[in-house]
Amino acid sequence: MAKIKTIFACSECGGISPKWLGQCPHCHAWNTLEESRDTGVSAQAEQHRYAPLATASPLRSLSDVEALELPRMSTGIAEFDRVLGGGLVAGAVVLIGGDPGIGKSTLLLQALVAMSGASRVLYVTGEESAEQVALRARRLGLSGGSVDLFAEIRLEAIQAALLEQRPAVAVIDSIQTIYSSELTAAPGSVSQVKECAAQLTRLAKQAGIPIVMIGHVTKDGTLAGPRVLEHIVDTVLYFEGDTHSSFRLVRAFKNRFGAVNELGVFAMTDRGLRGVSNPSALFLSQHSAQVSGSCVMATQEGTRPLLVEIQALVDTAHVPNPRRLSVGLEGNRLAMLLAVLNRHAGVSTSDQDVFVNAVGGVRITEPAADLAVLLAIISSLRDRPLPKGLFAFGEVGLAGEVRPAPRGQERLREAAKLGFSVAIIPKANAPRQAIEGLEVWAVDRLQDALDRLRA
Repeated sequence: MAKIKTIFACSECGGISPKWLGQCPHCHAWNTLEESRDTGVSAQAEQHRYAPLATASPLRSLSDVEALELPRMSTGIAEFDRVLGGGLVAGAVVLIGGDPGIGKSTLLLQALVAMSGASRVLYVTGEESAEQVALRARRLGLSGGSVDLFAEIRLEAIQAALLEQRPAVAVIDSIQTIYSSELTAAPGSVSQVKECAAQLTRLAKQAGIPIVMIGHVTKDGTLAGPRVLEHIVDTVLYFEGDTHSSFRLVRAFKNRFGAVNELGVFAMTDRGLRGVSNPSALFLSQHSAQVSGSCVMATQEGTRPLLVEIQALVDTAHVPNPRRLSVGLEGNRLAMLLAVLNRHAGVSTSDQDVFVNAVGGVRITEPAADLAVLLAIISSLRDRPLPKGLFAFGEVGLAGEVRPAPRGQERLREAAKLGFSVAIIPKANAPRQAIEGLEVWAVDRLQDALDRLRA
């Protein structure tokens, strides 16, 4: 009997090492090498597995290649189509991840039922039995009569079903449960996940079948398995939001057929996920009276402008080291903004605890939130509400200057449409023509914005 060879694969990059090491020699990540068995496949099988996706083509000039607009297939859910860039593309592979129970399977089952009226669709379930999927569909009030259901975890059987049925779209739930008989590693291991994803991607490109794969996430919220998994697929989507809240956010982190950082907003109901047509209303608190420590900012998520309320609480510290805590915003940037506020505006928070929160569970990563965060902190520190109907956006530099934000005109129009009347924005974002019902305060420096508020 041949001796079984053991290797160690990195869960981040997929690199192989003959022995265990504390640090991966390929990507230098720590404690990521996991034990697995060598594949031991024959040379003929290797040649078949790594066959080219398409036949070789001659060299061509880029200017001679005709750029064709790829046709889109609607999923029947407007917010899902928005995140995908307009719908699914033939041969595209989409990877969607999120915390357990956040709604990944529910969203895709709803999309398949909506598409089943005009096209043939296939749902491959590896985590649940066919009866469990049918029970969920009944609970959500979905007919599901035209959805083909296949409870299978063997890669070869799934490939045969896809080639035989030729569905218009297929869902794999989930990629961590699929295994290939050509590999001896257990399902969910680095080698199995990478091999199964690569083979399904190869089949999708050759047969022109869009495939949507559900992926597990780690405790850090990133997709489980080797990082190369995200490079293989065409689109990577993440579910965001608290599982205890009724709102869900789907964000595109990679999209070869659309814009990245596009955001889809859903509400979880007893009938499944429903798209939210006016998401700005979710991120704005309804106060009966003006309160201090609150400032609305206009952010840009992909092609969609959103209004988000930033709340700040500044309180006297009772410990030697004051706390700086931010929810939905980057913590290191908050510390930097407090230093800018002290140096260029003469406002010190060295003896104050500072807490900042983005309402609604949305995560804001763009620096255009700087000005709104500082205005909310000033409002809380002085215990003075900001003027009614005021919003702000703009990046604050280390020298105290207020830098412009991209797509400023769209942000202004969205705020004016929702009834806001005063805008504090960078001077470079000042509109050339007046916007009806909106007074614009264009500022160059942080001190100028604080002076306008005192006036």
